[in-house]
Amino acid sequence: MSRTFTRRKFLETSVLAAAGVSSPLWQSGARAQVSSPAPAAPLPAIAPGPFHGSRESLSAYHMPDWFADAKLGMWNHWGPQSAAEYGDWYARRMYVQGEPQYQHHLEHYGHPSKTGFVDVIKSWKADKFDADYLMGLYKKAGAKYYVAMGCHHDNFDMWNSKYQPRWNAAASGPKKDILGLFGKAARQQGLRFGVSEHLSNSFCWFGTAHGSDKTGPLAGVPYDGTDPQYADLYHDYSQMPGDFVQKVVNAPAKGAIAMSREGPDSWRINYFNRILDVVNQHQPDLLYTDGGIPFGDDGLAIVAHLYNTSLSHHGGKVEAIYTSKSRPDAESGMCMLDVERGVVDGIWPRAWQTDTCIGNWHYDTRASYKTPKRVIDMLVDIVSRNGNLLLNFPLPNSGMPDDKELAILESITAWMAVNSDGIHATRPYKIFGAGPGAEIKPGNAQFNESNRQDLTADDVRFTTKGNALFAFVMGWPRQQAVIPSLATNAKQGVGRIQNVELLGAGKMKFKQDDNTLTVQLPERQPSEHAIAFKIMGA
Repeated sequence: MSRTFTRRKFLETSVLAAAGVSSPLWQSGARAQVSSPAPAAPLPAIAPGPFHGSRESLSAYHMPDWFADAKLGMWNHWGPQSAAEYGDWYARRMYVQGEPQYQHHLEHYGHPSKTGFVDVIKSWKADKFDADYLMGLYKKAGAKYYVAMGCHHDNFDMWNSKYQPRWNAAASGPKKDILGLFGKAARQQGLRFGVSEHLSNSFCWFGTAHGSDKTGPLAGVPYDGTDPQYADLYHDYSQMPGDFVQKVVNAPAKGAIAMSREGPDSWRINYFNRILDVVNQHQPDLLYTDGGIPFGDDGLAIVAHLYNTSLSHHGGKVEAIYTSKSRPDAESGMCMLDVERGVVDGIWPRAWQTDTCIGNWHYDTRASYKTPKRVIDMLVDIVSRNGNLLLNFPLPNSGMPDDKELAILESITAWMAVNSDGIHATRPYKIFGAGPGAEIKPGNAQFNESNRQDLTADDVRFTTKGNALFAFVMGWPRQQAVIPSLATNAKQGVGRIQNVELLGAGKMKFKQDDNTLTVQLPERQPSEHAIAFKIMGA
């Protein structure tokens, strides 16, 4: 089973759990045993305002214009799991005998019954971390917003957390309020600031830390996740039914399959408090959740708190965005659709977002990265479909991007310096584009990017701004660009074109007839990868 499939399966079951649908983990009847028989404990009050924890109330939400204008955001998956520099889900996989992360941990830290994830946290130094430097790079590359990882499935908060007092970045590891430093630097650079939270799945995700080796000299010796002194990190399973514990401990070694957002009321309340805490401390302009809205009405209350808090800080306007990977959540209008490593089919009626990574989510010394062309192809394609690209650059232990990452950023920067007029503050055209790479199978867009090929000079993508139409030709044609979609008899009703400018090169000679628009090209390509024509009079 591939890791891509594992991650996809994990997301699907998270969305099902958020919608109240039983996942395969609970089909044996364990679900009823896990849920508390007592009435649900009360949660703290959310910020006062017009929004309440109901879908009806949240359906009155209107997405702020800044997001539809932004088009490009940057993101860093960075936290204690980055210390090992050995890939995503390290904190889970280091407790799965046979996984590469388990072997790496043996060789570099020791056996997880004696040196566990708590020791990985201690090794996270962040000794070259410079939030101002990073924000400068991202702004220069054309990013209009920045998202910092607030907490991953590893139950570790990246801010000075009131409700996770031992296991947060201000108290452990680098002993700095990483989120606060990121937020200050982003806003000083004029970037909108977002926070991602991946916390709601943590209670089951960390089950492997409560297991032991199945074979070998230490078979049966419990991992350090069972140590009561670390229950606030690995979760306290002492009051959970035995069959539940066995299910989460022995989930398939290739990844967390059939995980859900279940747990005792104490976990639900802890989650609720921590997400409200990060909103109250940092007032994010965007709050990303890894899946659908979790925990039913309690999750809806978090969304309401985010919007009411934003309203109180922005003179009566809601400037905040909440993301969900559930289409029903987004289609209701109460939040924004996020598509992980994928692209929607056609033009989505409201602004949406792809979140993806140049390599693996967390830093991995073994990883290969997307080429700059692949990144630019994705950006233009997504923007043409009314979307934004949120691009993750995983940071190593030190907090400083590696040379290959910096080179990719330099390529994006150079391309945006020429072509950003056709990206920022644009809106979709009547069609998003045409060519051999245009079609995407309808259905769930999550994780479909791996099926895409590099776009070529035969592919074109469109955006608009005011009276201008931008046509991106996704490669460098020989001598002339041919765009049949802009013929005078094109079915979308183009009209008579009066002027064509190639961004970075100036006015171009062109001919428009019933069959095509043909543009003569200069000798030199003004920028690598896609080129952009600014067209007037259409």
